[in-house]
Amino acid sequence: MLDNLEYISRFDRSGMLDTISKLPEQIEQALEICRDIEVEAGEIENILISGMGGSAISGDIIREWLRDRADIPVHVNRDYNLPKWADEKTFAIFLSYSGNTEETLYSFREALKRNIPSVAISSGGKLEEESREKNIPHIKIPSGYQPRAATPFLLFPSIKVLEKIELISNVDGEISETIDVCRGIRDENRKETPSESNQAKNIALKSKDTLIHIYGWRYFIPIAKRWRTQINENSKMIARYDEVPECNHNDIVGWSRRCELTEKSTCILLRDSHEPVRIKERYNFMKEIFESAGATVVEVNSKGENLLARQLSLMYVGDFVSCYLAILNEEDPTPVDVISKLKQKLASI
Repeated sequence: MLDNLEYISRFDRSGMLDTISKLPEQIEQALEICRDIEVEAGEIENILISGMGGSAISGDIIREWLRDRADIPVHVNRDYNLPKWADEKTFAIFLSYSGNTEETLYSFREALKRNIPSVAISSGGKLEEESREKNIPHIKIPSGYQPRAATPFLLFPSIKVLEKIELISNVDGEISETIDVCRGIRDENRKETPSESNQAKNIALKSKDTLIHIYGWRYFIPIAKRWRTQINENSKMIARYDEVPECNHNDIVGWSRRCELTEKSTCILLRDSHEPVRIKERYNFMKEIFESAGATVVEVNSKGENLLARQLSLMYVGDFVSCYLAILNEEDPTPVDVISKLKQKLASI
């Protein structure tokens, strides 16, 4: 079924797979959009990135990407309010693809009251409007996407903003490799590539009708979360993610008893060639435990040399997997009707 393009188009009515396939070009477009952005920041002691859902994942990726690189902490805020410590020495980035995410708007307004230097990124909406009114730098990105399909437009402008305030430098080479790696991932996993040589299609086929558990280590914890949320929204399936090594102190005990649930599970291990030996051994042990519990185990290896490329390579495979799972479930990957209903309910309050 996944090699039948007519069958795919019957369910992917809004063209999510085609949108995903344009990710390398989206990165290039995003870089062009923010090329001339002017940002000023004085002495700063921390970075705060606020957003929700598909917008906030960019903050998670940046936080881990800078974990061993930045001299100041990077925090991701998913709430209406800002943490008490955020003040004039905080630099804040507000991400809302629509520009109307209520939690992000509340926190943005609070930042203005506290005189926190800020930048906003959206496709329009109230976030753009209020940024213009208050003379806050705003990067306007293209509209017409689902937020989860617009990650490059939120991630890469945020990276370039951090470069502008001199938190990081010399990122062009890393971004260039990331684009090249993503082009390779696309060629291997696009809908035209047959299942026999398409990693994402094979993972989807193995995962169909199972409970999916995704495991990531350090820099790839946000990527494990991204896999989970993409499977939730695109595939319309329940999935969960966990962190290595933390899960070795709790989660693995749950796998020590084989039962119907473990036998109907797929465990996806996000692996990296730069894993320390102790992390490698933990993964190997986990694989044995999962298999002994009757679960299907899938290992997905990162590609590329620099960390950003490796993070995006794993993320990109997961995006394809989630869409192929949607097709197998005979679902359109694009609509998220339940979320829309919740927003309508909240709008009436």
